[in-house]
Amino acid sequence: MLPWKRALRPLAALLLAAAATVVPVATSAQAATQTDTQAESASSSGWNDYSCKPSAAHPRPVVLVHGTFANGVDNWLTLAPYLKNRGYCVFSLDYGQLPGVPLFYGLGPIAKSAEQLATFVDKVLAATGAAETDLVGHSQGGMMSRYYLKFLGGGAEVHTLVGVAPSNHGTTLNGLTNLLKYFPGAEDLLSTATPALADQVAGSAFLTKLNAGGDTVPGVRYTVLATQYDEVVTPYRSQFLSGSNVHNVLIQDLCPLDLSEHAALGLLDRIAFHEVTNALDPAHATATTCLSAIG
Repeated sequence: MLPWKRALRPLAALLLAAAATVVPVATSAQAATQTDTQAESASSSGWNDYSCKPSAAHPRPVVLVHGTFANGVDNWLTLAPYLKNRGYCVFSLDYGQLPGVPLFYGLGPIAKSAEQLATFVDKVLAATGAAETDLVGHSQGGMMSRYYLKFLGGGAEVHTLVGVAPSNHGTTLNGLTNLLKYFPGAEDLLSTATPALADQVAGSAFLTKLNAGGDTVPGVRYTVLATQYDEVVTPYRSQFLSGSNVHNVLIQDLCPLDLSEHAALGLLDRIAFHEVTNALDPAHATATTCLSAIG
């Protein structure tokens, strides 16, 4: 067994065990209730409204794809309203739940998660009547979306993919280790492997397949937003893509004062959000600067 695989197994186990410390074990009914509550929360906040019809100004619905250990509501409590207030039809999903692990998502095999994304996009397109959608993915969500584009027919249904701190070419083991600080007590708990973490290690079989033959598919526009302070997907330049129709952005090139790290870039950073809207509507893009934080 390769050394990184030996190291990854206990690390993945510790992360999963840590999740169990912050969320009590729930029954299937309780987990379903939580999911329903999240969906209601999103709808009441203006997104996941299946009666929304895209406007002429914004003709494509936007699907938000959360990251590892996140979910379709908490990951987007700031960005979803930001886009909704600018006239977009906005939707988000939960994906990648492991059996017996309530509340936390993005943990299952990424290829299977991409199938869930494909099904969700079809649902959104059917509800809105749109021919294409745009995707915005944070962390695993930005990378997983590329699997859908490349292997599950998504290239014909997606106009633009915006990856916010995406794990496009994986991360080093040091990057994954830095996640431990977010889950106190992880070192003390029993272990169970988390496939999504293994898939995101640089050099994994999953990433080798995903990136073989090029990073992009024809007909889709790609934007990648990265921060030099990313402590999870490392090195941060591994997030960038190569190919046609690619726009790679280091957020500090737009605002040197922006200190956002991996999580904050997707959860809170309005400078990054402004650049997301530029990617979704480049015909009406405006300069992204430090002042975009108050825009």
